[in-house]
Amino acid sequence: MALVFLSAAAMAQHDASPKRLNELTLAGLRPGRDSLALAMKRYKAKYSSGDDSSSGQKQWLDPCTGHSLSLDLDDHGVIQEITVSSLIPLDGKCADRRTDVLDEKDWITGRGLHLGDPQDRVSELYGEANSSGPSVRGSNELEFLYYAFDSAGSDVPQAMEIYCARDTGKVVEIMLAYPSL
Repeated sequence: MALVFLSAAAMAQHDASPKRLNELTLAGLRPGRDSLALAMKRYKAKYSSGDDSSSGQKQWLDPCTGHSLSLDLDDHGVIQEITVSSLIPLDGKCADRRTDVLDEKDWITGRGLHLGDPQDRVSELYGEANSSGPSVRGSNELEFLYYAFDSAGSDVPQAMEIYCARDTGKVVEIMLAYPSL
């Protein structure tokens, strides 16, 4: 009887730990699958920077909110990396601008992580990071969280990087990448 009790207790303890979950989408886009054309349909082209996709990058930014959406593309216009960030410098000339120019409500992961969420929510959704540590970008002191999804198979995004502000513990940047071969 004691053996059965210990087994059940061990199983309950194992089930209580968060399981590692991979991520497939960020901002409603799938790296490795979706193209720039889909992103241009989803997000307003007039707010994007860059003249064409030949540079391998496309970005939407709003200096009034400090938010940006960046895409890295392969030679065929397929999205390889998606980054949403709240770390761009604020412009300060925004009194007469609308705040909904970039439709940021869609800038979330498939599992529901948003910019501004607490760092604890990252662990709740994805489990323990493969690696983490302090990071600095400009004057921002950040906590870096790295998730590798290589065990999920080569046809899904392979890595996610999340940066949280050290002073507030809030998510300030999320990057999801597909392996470029």
